[in-house]
Amino acid sequence: MESIGTWWMWAGFAAVVLVMLAIDLLVVGGGKEHKVSLKEAGLWSVVWVSVALLFAGALWWYLDGTAGREVANARTLEFVTGYLIEKALAVDNVFVWLMLFSFFAVPPALQKRVLLFGVIGAIVLRTVMIFAGAWLIAQFSWLLYVFGAFLLLTGVKMFVSAEHETDLNQNPLVRWLRGHMKISTEFHGQRFFVLREEGGRLVRYATPLFLALVLVEASDVIFAVDSIPAIFAITTDPFIVLTSNIFAILGLRAMYFLLADFAQRFSLLKFGLAAVLVFIGGKMLLVDVVHVPVGMSLGVVATLIGTSVWLSLRKERREALQAER
Repeated sequence: MESIGTWWMWAGFAAVVLVMLAIDLLVVGGGKEHKVSLKEAGLWSVVWVSVALLFAGALWWYLDGTAGREVANARTLEFVTGYLIEKALAVDNVFVWLMLFSFFAVPPALQKRVLLFGVIGAIVLRTVMIFAGAWLIAQFSWLLYVFGAFLLLTGVKMFVSAEHETDLNQNPLVRWLRGHMKISTEFHGQRFFVLREEGGRLVRYATPLFLALVLVEASDVIFAVDSIPAIFAITTDPFIVLTSNIFAILGLRAMYFLLADFAQRFSLLKFGLAAVLVFIGGKMLLVDVVHVPVGMSLGVVATLIGTSVWLSLRKERREALQAER
């Protein structure tokens, strides 16, 4: 499949990702036990978005000088649109993570460690899935219609189940883990496993933190199945697909801590995300009938997300006023 990415562009992107992860681990203290403050989460959210926009600017500058202004504008717009779509769909991850941490009663000081491993796992998983998806589309172009139908159905399902609560006690993965592993009921700092002496021998127990990590990784597999086909509706260039996806993931941990205290205020956001999936799925199914420019797709996605947030805040304000009466 054709791509604008040269070997040194891929290497440069990989270097940026590794450097940012190293800063998070070694400088910011990603592996240390502490509660992330709203100020810290806000600062790092700005940093991650700024890095993504700087990358977009560098991409435009390079393409403008080598491939021309038209190609530079088109590819950069694809990157920004893909980044926005991935960021928007990642908000659903935040809601799921909130539910998981609440269910397992994970202390705020330990959540950052779980999400650190979750993000690293997501980067590896999405890289594999994107290259596999790009290869499959190159071999079987009709798969775009399959992706489109899948996204359309997923969006409709999200509309229907947006307000339904999930019972994690009935989750098949949770039930399987509890049936096949010895699990401690207490947390042991940041440890995922502990050893206990039983009958003169040491027995390994998984902590609730490990269960939370497994569910976080499993949730990303589910969301990757939605988000990766969505970005292929914007572009099939593996370089644009991967870079926009990974940059969105890198800022996901900071976004979680930024939105954790406000998630309940966005009660209608899931309907906006469902509308985004329906729009993208319909666009893929009608690709040979109606051509939707990338700029228009960006505008539609931004409008759907912005409208759902605005309506959520209006609903909250109206309910607050009714409660005061």
